[in-house]
Parts: sequence; C-alpha cells; structure tokens
Amino acid sequence: MRTRTISRRTIPSEATWADKYRDSNNRRDHYEQTQNWHFVDLEINDPDIKAACFGRPPLPPGTLAWNGPPKGCIVDKINQFLAELKNPKTDYEERLFALKFLLHFVGDLHQPLHTADNNDRGGNEVKVWSGSKSLSFHHLWDTDFVRALARKPVVLSQVLLMQITPAQAASWRAGTPEEWAWEAFAIAQEHAYGDPPLSAGESQQLDRAYVKQAETHVALQLSRAGVRLAHLLNQALK
Repeated sequence: MRTRTISRRTIPSEATWADKYRDSNNRRDHYEQTQNWHFVDLEINDPDIKAACFGRPPLPPGTLAWNGPPKGCIVDKINQFLAELKNPKTDYEERLFALKFLLHFVGDLHQPLHTADNNDRGGNEVKVWSGSKSLSFHHLWDTDFVRALARKPVVLSQVLLMQITPAQAASWRAGTPEEWAWEAFAIAQEHAYGDPPLSAGESQQLDRAYVKQAETHVALQLSRAGVRLAHLLNQALK
C-alpha cells in the first residue's frame, strides 16, 4: 500500500506536483505507476488513439483512478480524475489527489509533443541546436519556447490572459479532452515535426521562422489550457 502525504499549497505550486511525484528519487514505483499517464503517443504517420491509450481499458469496478493500471493515457486519466473530483462522495484524500493530477495533466495535454510520437518517445530522442546547446526536441517545446515568451510565469499568465477574447474563451471551453488531444496532435504533426519530420540522429538546427511559429503555437496552447482547466474546475467544484 502506498503512503500519500498531503500538503496545502497554491494551485501554481501544485501544478508541477505530478512530475515531482513521478520522479521521486526513492520511489521507483511512482514512476512505473504513473509515467504513461502524462501523454498519449499518437503516431504522426498512423494515429490511433485506442492503440495510443493501450486499448483504453476501463477502471475495474470500485478502483480509484489513483490505483488504476499503469498502462493508461493522459486523455483517459483526465476523464477518470475529473469524474472523481466531481463526485462529492469521493474520499476527500482521493479528490485532492485527483485535483493535483488534473492541474498537471490538462497542461501536459496541450503540449503538442505530449500527444504525438515518431518512434522517438515524443521527441525526447531528437536533438536540436538552440544557440550553442544541443537539447532534446521535447525539452525545447516543454520549456525553452515557453521561457522565450516570458521568463516569469506570473508575467506570462497576465500577458496571455489580457489577449483572450470572450469569443475565444467560449470556443475553447467546448469539446472534450480527446478532442483537445487531437487539436494538439495536429500542431505536432503539421508544425512541430514538419514535413519531412524531424527524426532521431544528428542534432538539427531550427531556423528563426520555425522558432517564431513555435512560440506562437505555445502561447495559443497555454491560453487554451488555462481556459479549459478553469472550466473543468468550475464544473467539478461548483
């Protein structure tokens, strides 16, 4: 039986909890249990969400999402944890953990390389040059393109929030996590990987036009993720 430590912190600080939990140095079982929950590897040349979600097995009756099978994808885990958060009869501790996973997974779902794969672990095995450094392609989309928009998250959130129109917010709130995954996948397939797609091998240089367009996509995806997360939480906790 796993032990769980509850701490009361802010939503921004807890948004990275799922990564920290997965990577806990002395708890390998955390990694093995939850690593697959952070992504849905839709192959860019033959996308199949059922295959990417390990056949989409349902939770066994009476099983909490927390104890669900390790072979689960981010789309299904969002739906499972959201159902628990909505249900006031769910154990308080489980609802809290459902909230913490949702804070992270909704963000991950909107990172294009968390929804696409080219037999390269979502771009983790592709190396690209950024300035004088060779970085993983996945890391670039995860971190560097975000930091290029603004170094401080609070500043970036304020800038993006001011740019969202009521019409955009209403449009983005529609849909389901699966539809949002396909939306992010389209960005990965058409732009992130490109044609011909970036592939594992020697480090590749990205031109300024690519970087500029990537930053535009990242800003859009961050905005969508924020609106959708707020909507899901408002619906679950009203």
